[in-house]
Amino acid sequence: MSEVLSAFVESFFGTANWTWNNIIFEVPWYNNYFYGLILISLLAWGLEVLFPWRKNQSFIRKDFWLDGFYMFFNFFIFSMVISGFYKTLELLFGKIGIDSSSLALVEISEWPMWLQLLVFFVVLDFVQWFTHVLLHRFEFLWRFHKVHHSVVEMGFAAHLRYHWMENVLYKPLKTFGVMVLGGFEPEQAYMVHFLSITIGHLNHSNINLTYGPLKYILNNPAMHIWHHAYELPEGRENGMNFGISLSIWDYLFGTASIPTDGRDIPLGFSGIETFPTTFMGHLFHGFRKEKDEEG
Repeated sequence: MSEVLSAFVESFFGTANWTWNNIIFEVPWYNNYFYGLILISLLAWGLEVLFPWRKNQSFIRKDFWLDGFYMFFNFFIFSMVISGFYKTLELLFGKIGIDSSSLALVEISEWPMWLQLLVFFVVLDFVQWFTHVLLHRFEFLWRFHKVHHSVVEMGFAAHLRYHWMENVLYKPLKTFGVMVLGGFEPEQAYMVHFLSITIGHLNHSNINLTYGPLKYILNNPAMHIWHHAYELPEGRENGMNFGISLSIWDYLFGTASIPTDGRDIPLGFSGIETFPTTFMGHLFHGFRKEKDEEG
């Protein structure tokens, strides 16, 4: 028991120390996630200010500051707790002979770096797409995911507004994706992570961006706005456009749909009028059935 507790504490403080080192510039500039997140956010916000898609939406939109807090809470603060939890699981699995190479299907460490990064990006994006589908298909998961869909005015910071329980699902499945690759994460994996943050911010931004023919590969604001639509098209009641960075999965698996220009469509879900509007209200939401589900 003491070994498990020690692993949790060590990982928690290790992540806390890593975060602090980011803040005080004790990590290489190209690997600084704290200021990298700020820079990407400012660039996305600048595009919203210069080229707004919804002209009547304020630059400081509804819940702007709440979503700004969510960015740092989910990306840094909660990651301290979740890292300790998964370090503990890693230790327990190791005791029964399961390690990072147990599920390896392919070993990519000897491939050219560009190919390592590409495969790493594609595999992790597919895992996240699949996880996202699960969040919409299972009611007990959807209750948590509603926090992300409670955004009523879309903007870049909405990207990282999500319930902390989503990390509990995403993290092990992403770890599984890494294990499939021989438990190996490329040395330059920070490039993939920064690219994913950038695409995610742009997908939620108040800009009209479709990437031309690349829209069938890359997710984009015009596609993702329909994922957040209050009223979904007939036959799409469980959602559509689940892509995180790549849209190709939706086109391949038949979950892509852009019925019309979605610029001014209402966002949210049925019952959003009574949904909690504060961080504390979101924090414990989803752990019990809502009245409309109980019948």
